[in-house]
Amino acid sequence: MDLRAIDIGIVPEPGPTSVGLVGLPVWMWTEQTANTWGPLTRTATAGGISITAAATVQRVDWDMGDGTTVTCTTPGTPYEDHHGDQMSPDCGYKYTQTSVGLPGNAYNITATSHWNVEWSGGGASGQITVELTAETQIRVGELQVLVS
Repeated sequence: MDLRAIDIGIVPEPGPTSVGLVGLPVWMWTEQTANTWGPLTRTATAGGISITAAATVQRVDWDMGDGTTVTCTTPGTPYEDHHGDQMSPDCGYKYTQTSVGLPGNAYNITATSHWNVEWSGGGASGQITVELTAETQIRVGELQVLVS
């Protein structure tokens, strides 16, 4: 069926020149394609028997790299500049500590998509669960203001 892990969309963006800030929202999302989110249906026939399978992602568990897991049941909302410092309406997080001192000075984030595949054919049916993982790294810094 060519099921794939999600294509991670995240703000702050990954890379050495992008840094988020403690206390500001992190937005997470994925492009909603058949191979990364579903629904995806395929039928295969062999020896006169046809099997049909339908797959959809039930949830994505985001391991944020600081001991926290965020579970999202939607593909998330892509961040756009007009959102400013608003929280994501459906898939977001806020760090409470910087990533300074971690390997690469970044949080290692893994996104595990949990696929549910329902199949039927040949007088039988069932469900299969498939887990696929993608990962990225983001940097989170701290901004301190001194008032004198």
